[in-house]
Amino acid sequence: MNSFTFLFQYIKRHKYQYTAGIITLFVVDFANLFIPRLTGTITDGLTAHSLDWNGIRLCLLAIFGLGLTLALGRFLWRFFLFGASRSIEKELRNDMFRHLEKMSVEYYNEHKTGDLMTRFTSDLNAIRMAIGPAVICVFDASVMTIMVICQMMYYVNIRLTLLAIIPMLLICAGEIYYGKIMHARFRERQEAVSDLTDFVQESFSGVRVIKAFVRERSQMRAFARANRHTMDKNLNVVRLQAVVMPLLDVIIGLSSLITLVYGGYLALVGEITLGRFVAFNQYINMLVWPMLACGDAINMFSQGSASTRRIQEIFDEKPEIYDRKDVQPPDEIRGDITFSHLTFIHRGHSEPTLKDINLEIPAGTTLAIIGRTGNGKSTLVNLLLRLYNTKPGMILIDGRDINTIPLKALRENIAYVPQDNFLFSDTLKANIAFGTGEEDMDAITCATSVACIHENIVSFPDGYETIVGERGVTLSGGQKQRSSIARALMKDSPILILDDSLSAVDTDTEERILKNLKENRRGKTTLLIAHRISTIQNADVIMVLEDGEAKEIGNHESLMAQNGIYRDMFEKQQLEAAMGEEQAVWKNGADDTKRGGMNG
Repeated sequence: MNSFTFLFQYIKRHKYQYTAGIITLFVVDFANLFIPRLTGTITDGLTAHSLDWNGIRLCLLAIFGLGLTLALGRFLWRFFLFGASRSIEKELRNDMFRHLEKMSVEYYNEHKTGDLMTRFTSDLNAIRMAIGPAVICVFDASVMTIMVICQMMYYVNIRLTLLAIIPMLLICAGEIYYGKIMHARFRERQEAVSDLTDFVQESFSGVRVIKAFVRERSQMRAFARANRHTMDKNLNVVRLQAVVMPLLDVIIGLSSLITLVYGGYLALVGEITLGRFVAFNQYINMLVWPMLACGDAINMFSQGSASTRRIQEIFDEKPEIYDRKDVQPPDEIRGDITFSHLTFIHRGHSEPTLKDINLEIPAGTTLAIIGRTGNGKSTLVNLLLRLYNTKPGMILIDGRDINTIPLKALRENIAYVPQDNFLFSDTLKANIAFGTGEEDMDAITCATSVACIHENIVSFPDGYETIVGERGVTLSGGQKQRSSIARALMKDSPILILDDSLSAVDTDTEERILKNLKENRRGKTTLLIAHRISTIQNADVIMVLEDGEAKEIGNHESLMAQNGIYRDMFEKQQLEAAMGEEQAVWKNGADDTKRGGMNG
């Protein structure tokens, strides 16, 4: 689908607005033609003393009436055409957002946020200019040029008209070549802006890391390079415009010169009257706008075309995860989970992330998943949520292949606490109620109490109305984790996934949360991913992942008896904890000795 066809499907939804706007524009252009004629009539009448005061007054009233018509007409065509382009911009933005919401996690892994933001802002604005102001420029320039030239030939002189418009024909030929070059340069500029936006977005998001590693100067240099690259691409556009726009002025000036020389000669020899000579000069001036408008229109169309292609690239990417035609919503989901020969390879990778995982988890079971970083723990639960696609039959819930369960029904029955504990820049109350859409304070208080965050929240000056800032920046790591747990508990789903969601809380708080979860989620399935064995040792089933394989499966006691990976991890963590306690005791003793010496 080419750019015009893509945009036309939106334009035709507003065909009545475009039709009304173009008709109004035509009326305005037509009314404009009479002002030079009336001016010429007044000039000839005054020169020949053939026009009395009543005649002059009628001409002036006619010019005033035309002025009112032009004012009203210009308001109306702006209202219709600009209104239509703004509506299309809104519809495109809505459709883009709706489309991107359907895209898989893999898509966002491969596309930069800054680039997508630029397409939502700068590119959509360029498209709006192409289907609004540029349409006005093209239609107005075309209609006005034809009308004015016909009027010049009919009312003044054919030879003078042909001589005056010959230089302007050069503009038409040059603009075809100019448009092709401008399109390529505008696309390069938009891509440079995307890269710069992405760099700025990443820098602001990672400002704590930048400051912690004292990399401000390095980032400033990198920003300066990206900014310079963007400026260079902008200058490529400006240089071309700097050449073309003065050439337009030269050509327009040449037409005016021909008018003055040859038109003046015709007036002197009496072939045209002085009034018609004055009118012809006004007509020439009326052609200046169409010529300049052509240059503006080419700029806007070139930029709009390049931006449309970038928007089309988004729509050309089809969602990889969607409901099949045979999906049927379940009456209820109990929470039985089966992994059957589950194998998964991330796109672009040659080795599987997960290899032949086989496990049955009855409803009401707490499954703990432990393993070293990068062994596929998060991937496993992401597959359960269908954030990535799996082959049929590899994951079953209540005996049904998850590919046959509607995405909405599947995800509504799974509460998920991700590793990054993302919070929106909103109130704590809104964040915790995000999964349900209902801010029921009794339910919110219950969820926050289970997550051991209620007391912290009520201690804030604004309580549950506290704004947490972008990504929860005003909260500590532990507070963000507990708020995310409360958000998941609000759903009261039959399946709960905690992906390393207790790593930032102290051991006492961790024990309280786990105890609360056990009491409040009786009969419901919980998947608990952790690195600390203390977090998961009371789970019903523990699966040890190593290199994407389920190396060991059992409860704490049985795995300790195997003398395998799990026991090795347990003993290492116990040793680390013991060493940490010894260091703390030694430090406290040293501090006491130092204080005693000072007192002595």
